[in-house]
Amino acid sequence: MTTSHLSTRQLGSTGPTVGAIGLGCMGMSGAYGPADESESVATIRAALDAGVTLVDTGDFYGMGHNELLVGRALRDLDREHVTLSVKFGAMRPPGGGVGGFDGRPEAVGNFLSYSLVRLGVDHIDIYRPARLDPNVPIEDTVGAIADLVEKGYVRHIGLSEVGADTIRRAAAVHPITDLQIEYSLLTRGIEDDILPVCRELGIGVTAYGVLSRGLIGGGTASFGQGDFRSMSPRFQGGNFKHNRDLVARLEPIAQAVGVSVGQLAIAWVAAQGDDIVPVIGIKNSKRLGEAVQAVAATLSSDELASIGQAVPRNAAHGDRYPAAAMAQLDSER
Repeated sequence: MTTSHLSTRQLGSTGPTVGAIGLGCMGMSGAYGPADESESVATIRAALDAGVTLVDTGDFYGMGHNELLVGRALRDLDREHVTLSVKFGAMRPPGGGVGGFDGRPEAVGNFLSYSLVRLGVDHIDIYRPARLDPNVPIEDTVGAIADLVEKGYVRHIGLSEVGADTIRRAAAVHPITDLQIEYSLLTRGIEDDILPVCRELGIGVTAYGVLSRGLIGGGTASFGQGDFRSMSPRFQGGNFKHNRDLVARLEPIAQAVGVSVGQLAIAWVAAQGDDIVPVIGIKNSKRLGEAVQAVAATLSSDELASIGQAVPRNAAHGDRYPAAAMAQLDSER
């Protein structure tokens, strides 16, 4: 494997050019246990200094806490050097959980108004529904965002966790910059239909879950209060042991290449195409440098083949979300 300085990639044929790795901020608001706010702010600023320009958040992360945190980190910085990606629409009842998704046109502008204030900005670079609202045609939701693009409040439209048919329908209304969806060595379902359609239509992919929520590079079976993984089938019982044993197969390859297992997994996703930008969830600036080095690496064809043999497609056990959440994913239908 060879390394170079962090390069840039364009998000789709109509989207912005961003650093070749994105920063996912969800973990900074309790999704994976406690996080230190000052450290989170320092991590965001360090990422921007390192050339990581894509910052991803959601208005429902920590019920608005994450947007306030990101806004604090971006204060007094050059706004034009930051590409803000924001998901909206998840309904959060008191006490936690998710109470469905709202993609109604009249709700879109309302969600955006709150995000602009919490983030302290006058526009969002990429705005996307977090999930497909089963009660609202995607054409209506995308059309409402397109109106906000025309008014200058949004620069680009993205999608999240939707299937090939929904992608086509959305792109017929307005150009789509990117699809945000889980993609990793342990989650490769998009390779069947979703990724080919994105490439046909000139839509980029921002891949989250690249480290499979910590399964790759140091997963644990013990979780604190509020940690999403305590409900994830992949981290339960025999599934967890099987998946950790699977990931362990990568260790000799990583050693031969001279990187950590986590870095190897990030480099693998980045190697699947220049139209893919890995979005890595980091809440500690100490781990930032490792991720930047990984995405700046180039794996040889022999190294990629060895990785594929060690962790074949569909080898992981357990769904990536609990059954109720899987049922809400248009991308899984």
